Amino acid sequence: MSPSEPGFGRDLPITQAAIDFARDRHSGQRRLSDTASFVSHPLEVGALLDRFDYPDHVIAAAVLHDVLENTETRPGELTDLFGVDVCRLVALVSDDPAIADDDERKDELLERVRQAGGYALVIYAADKVSKVRELQILAARGNAEVDADAKLRRHRNSLVMLEETIPENEVVHLLRRELKAFESAQARRSTASRRSA
Repeated sequence: MSPSEPGFGRDLPITQAAIDFARDRHSGQRRLSDTASFVSHPLEVGALLDRFDYPDHVIAAAVLHDVLENTETRPGELTDLFGVDVCRLVALVSDDPAIADDDERKDELLERVRQAGGYALVIYAADKVSKVRELQILAARGNAEVDADAKLRRHRNSLVMLEETIPENEVVHLLRRELKAFESAQARRSTASRRSA
């Protein structure tokens, strides 16, 4: 296996096709936290669900979850290539570009996922796990351009919703642990900052 190949989904044909498609569509995009290739985020989300043995079409949708938001991909293209179920899941976890306000857009997405239930909830949860990890990197680097408090508030709200809807889910447990780890690290950084002031 080369370093650029993901270590998951080898026996999952839809996921393999989704990985290739996501790599192509996210080509040239970079993550804010560490300037790594953006596709590393959706691949991480897919790998999380593969780790917990979700079905092929769910892992594929996780890998594709940002293509409607961040690329020129249209829903019809996803349906043609990956089927109605994958396209539906990707659409359910995608921000509505018609909502300009960031908080309103994120709140609408949270409520839409809550109402949809099912596999949309676990893709949403895995996305949040990856985002909290990315936030941890940004905070550790002291990136002042990122509003960690606002992002943390949104992630906590997401956790509350997920605990209400799928409280025993393993991805929700993982999100809870990641948030606790982030909050502990933030408290340590705050204490160290006060001491050095």
